[in-house]
Amino acid sequence: MSLTQLARARVQQLTPYQSARRIGGQGHVWLNANEAADSGQFSLNCERLNRYPECQPPQVIERYAAYAGLAPERVLVSRGGDEGIELLIRTFCEPGRDSILICPPTYGMYAISAETNGVNVVEVPLTDSRQPDFDAIIARLGEVKLVFLCSPNNPTGDLVDRAGLLRLLNAAKGRALVVVDEAYIEFCPEHSQADLLAEFDELVIIRTLSKAFGLAGIRCGFTLACPEVIGLLLKVIAPYPVPDPVAQIAAQALSEEGLLLMRQRVDEINQLKAELAEELLQHPQVNEVFAPNGNYLLVRFTPGSDMFARMSRAGIILRDFANRPGLADCIRITIGSRAEMDAVRDVLQKEQ
Repeated sequence: MSLTQLARARVQQLTPYQSARRIGGQGHVWLNANEAADSGQFSLNCERLNRYPECQPPQVIERYAAYAGLAPERVLVSRGGDEGIELLIRTFCEPGRDSILICPPTYGMYAISAETNGVNVVEVPLTDSRQPDFDAIIARLGEVKLVFLCSPNNPTGDLVDRAGLLRLLNAAKGRALVVVDEAYIEFCPEHSQADLLAEFDELVIIRTLSKAFGLAGIRCGFTLACPEVIGLLLKVIAPYPVPDPVAQIAAQALSEEGLLLMRQRVDEINQLKAELAEELLQHPQVNEVFAPNGNYLLVRFTPGSDMFARMSRAGIILRDFANRPGLADCIRITIGSRAEMDAVRDVLQKEQ
């Protein structure tokens, strides 16, 4: 028996999540991972690196709770939002028996995390208006433990309709958890669903410091939920999930000065995004510019492969979504610095 054959059957057949870094590419302008163009400056105290860190660093929890407008007992910090997703699956789904529900096209890690844990995936595609099909989801609640919705959705940028979400939450009472991934919510904070946590114990929200906070490199995310759900997740999470240097940087990012820096970054990105969207809408090879709610724009070109290749030749690395359902010829452009957006603009203006 080979070592591969020793692995679980699902893992043998699994295609790993194709992160931007795994896909790679050759270039000098990296706009394929929805990263920020800067991170800010932080200081580190190395005096306690010989000690294991706190499982849930109190200052990080308290500051994020204050930022989110929640009680600290409703907040869990983890290694990125991805660990929050996996913790929910490991906590609430029995391998080989239970299922999650996703609405493709959406973030790929929901399905990958389920499959690696032996959990089935039910797919209910987005409607033609790119909204979750709430009627179809409600009809299948009896089959699933977790429903994953992404708002703004990655990669389309669409926001979950609040009226539909409320219908789903009412239908899910005592039956399933509804997880709203708000990784990009800082770019449209007025559309957060966090206020509904007080009303619905079935609602869980995933957040991260990777996007608007410019801290993708430290891998720090948050799960917001009722205290009962947080208590269950704490039974499953690793003993030391947040390294001390990560906790120090996160606490500084969540300070008054850090939040001001984040909001200034958001304003700059939203401005650059609006400028790029306006130019794209005038471009003869652009068929559609999708919803502009994150730190990226999904764009349907004619053809997408030609534009992707042109950008690549100029050293600009974008993310191709042409193989996703309903996203033929679609390319996602992360909003970077002004200089990086000028480089994109230069390619758009040539060879038309």
